[in-house]
Amino acid sequence: MSSKIKVINVQNIEISVVTSKGNDYICITDIAKSKDGESRAADIIKNWVRSRTTLEFLGTWEQLYNPNFKVVEFDHFKMQAGLPSFVLSPGQWAEKTNAIGIYVKLGKYGGTFAHKDIAFEFCSAISPIFKLFLIKEFQRLKEDENDRLKLEWNFQRTLAKVNYKIHTDAIKEKLIPPTLIKSQINFLYANEADLLNVALFGKTATDWRNENSNLQGNI
Repeated sequence: MSSKIKVINVQNIEISVVTSKGNDYICITDIAKSKDGESRAADIIKNWVRSRTTLEFLGTWEQLYNPNFKVVEFDHFKMQAGLPSFVLSPGQWAEKTNAIGIYVKLGKYGGTFAHKDIAFEFCSAISPIFKLFLIKEFQRLKEDENDRLKLEWNFQRTLAKVNYKIHTDAIKEKLIPPTLIKSQINFLYANEADLLNVALFGKTATDWRNENSNLQGNI
């Protein structure tokens, strides 16, 4: 899974957050550590996953967002929920039902990761107070990311303007004969711009506008 990992600090507990394909996954192993320490984290998660209430929540979430979810396997687990002999780990849940809301990651920053919707639900079961602090820090992380993206976008726009000025100056100095009238000069600029767009993007500015009539801005 192509992803980027960030770490937030919630009441002196480091919580890993993975963003993949526009979705945020929070390490519920880290959250469980806030309850009884690292040694009991895996058991806390297993006990939470095997309850009927949790299974109904997980199954409903998967049916909403996962077209490949195996409902038959889900129903099988739900029938066993509550029995003393029933044991279920996050890895087994993901493997048997083809779930996407929870996955297990090995190695550095490893643990059980859950989509933010599921992670917040898990946190409600562990500590509602810790959940409030988690939400606050998670929101701060997303706001910081949005601010950084805006800065990067503004920088890219400025750089594009500078480069385009170099491009038009070069056309003026090297390609425009003194005998051309204004309409011919405008056509030459547009033609050279289209050559550049095709080289970079595989299409002209007009092609892009036709394909993206609902969007603002330009190619």
